[in-house]
Amino acid sequence: MKIQVSELIVRFLERLGIDCVFGMPGAHILPVYDALYDSSIRTVLAKHEQGAAFMACGHARVSGGIACCITTAGPGATNTVTAVASAYADRQPLLLITGETSTHIFGKGGLQESAGEGGAIDQCTLFEGITRYRRLIERTDYLANVLNQAARELLSDTPGPVLLSLPFNVQKEQVDEAILDQVVTSRPLNGIHVRHEQIDALADLLLDARNPVIVAGYGCIRSGGEALVERLSETLDIPMTTSLKGKGVIAENSPRSLGSLGVTSTGFAYRYIVDHADSVIFLGAGFNERTSYLWDQALLAGKRIAQVDNDPQQLNKVFKADVAVIGDIRAVLDGVLSRIGQQGGARSRATGTRAPHVPARRREAGTSEIFRAGFSVVERFFRRLQAEHLPGLMVFDDNIIFAQNFLDVTEGVRFFPNSGISSLGHAIPAAIGARFAREVPAMAILGDGGFQMCCMELMTAVNYDIPITVVMFNNATMGLIRKNQAQNYAGRYIDCDFVNPDYRQLAASFGMAHHCIARPDEVDAVFEQVDFVAGRTLIEIVLERDAFPNYDSRRH
Repeated sequence: MKIQVSELIVRFLERLGIDCVFGMPGAHILPVYDALYDSSIRTVLAKHEQGAAFMACGHARVSGGIACCITTAGPGATNTVTAVASAYADRQPLLLITGETSTHIFGKGGLQESAGEGGAIDQCTLFEGITRYRRLIERTDYLANVLNQAARELLSDTPGPVLLSLPFNVQKEQVDEAILDQVVTSRPLNGIHVRHEQIDALADLLLDARNPVIVAGYGCIRSGGEALVERLSETLDIPMTTSLKGKGVIAENSPRSLGSLGVTSTGFAYRYIVDHADSVIFLGAGFNERTSYLWDQALLAGKRIAQVDNDPQQLNKVFKADVAVIGDIRAVLDGVLSRIGQQGGARSRATGTRAPHVPARRREAGTSEIFRAGFSVVERFFRRLQAEHLPGLMVFDDNIIFAQNFLDVTEGVRFFPNSGISSLGHAIPAAIGARFAREVPAMAILGDGGFQMCCMELMTAVNYDIPITVVMFNNATMGLIRKNQAQNYAGRYIDCDFVNPDYRQLAASFGMAHHCIARPDEVDAVFEQVDFVAGRTLIEIVLERDAFPNYDSRRH
């Protein structure tokens, strides 16, 4: 049976398990949108293509599946670049489908022509460094090969964005629907075989260590290995910390949790590792600038190091591991736990004397050393949020620093920092996209500068009746830029301060509730009024412009 390419593409999306697409139609992609009219896939119209792509990122992170963004040619595609780059850095399976002028127009100066001919922009080349695969589909005879390659990249253990650019006339061509039978859209079995000697070496390091610490990262979440990580920690009584993106792998009220590790964290995990650990085991966690305290050599000095990751590029990237294991976290830990069980548990180390003291020592540490003054209202807000016990709460955070210090991510809560390329303007659209995947409370946390980059996407939430709580810190400046200029540029402030709108009136124009908090004693009253489950609310937290967190903000 013959069908249009546009319909074939939609059926391809259905077979990939995509149930929702985010985007904005334009003339050059209308055949695909027309095919979506008869599909069960839900379409979401964003206010800007960057917002649409960030919504897709949020959907992918929560669903664990492939997300899709559809735009027209030229500016429709270029507007997604920052969000696609973010998905690339975070290894998110994002499929971007864009339109293009008809092939017979290439090189003639067609409206929004983007095929790279005759001086036109080259859309595919533009995305070359931020996609795992990209293709301008000029003919249908290789369509099956293109779709297979796209599916392989999206379904791999280390996925990333894929771009398919479809000329208008190609979308309308007739092809045999049997092409789909040549395309594999099921997730392949784990292709990385973990060698027994690697499992044995990791188990031996764990059993021989007297004071090991586990550093768990987002790789544990991506693999679905959180329960096995916690089981390993419990079996051998090992304290755990996490990278920022791994926050929540273990409930942070656990007796073995050290909190999160990083230059903007409380510093407790750092001090514990430096003072007590003889071995550090990285599970799906890198050693980037934030996690490593700007690559502080003291953090790992004199310690044995193990690293497990399913991406070979991450192993021995910054430090040389004594034991480096390539493989899926779940498969590796399953083998390690089996090996430890055969050995009868821990050997040649004291047990039951270390981890039980962790919660008390964290409490004794008190407020983070990087917040000396001016942030009591922030701390009070997060402590109260933690006490709310909102089942399934999804927190998308562009600010990062406050939640890393003041919010313990406990069982049932999921924390999604935008730390890959750390772009602003992500939290609100990502939280909206996530809410399309899971009907649980969604929260976006960001500063007033970032808010103004993406706030119009709140109308997308209104259009589709999506509940969302937005927590915005108002200090009328790009806070970390002003801090950097204060610390490293003699207070020569330039282009960091700005005038804010009246956020109460702005929220009202969106039909949202608004609450302003300026003092700690105002927090409880606000929480008594906010509907975190079914409402749309903007919570504005007012801070002093020159209240700076105390950490090194230099860039090397």
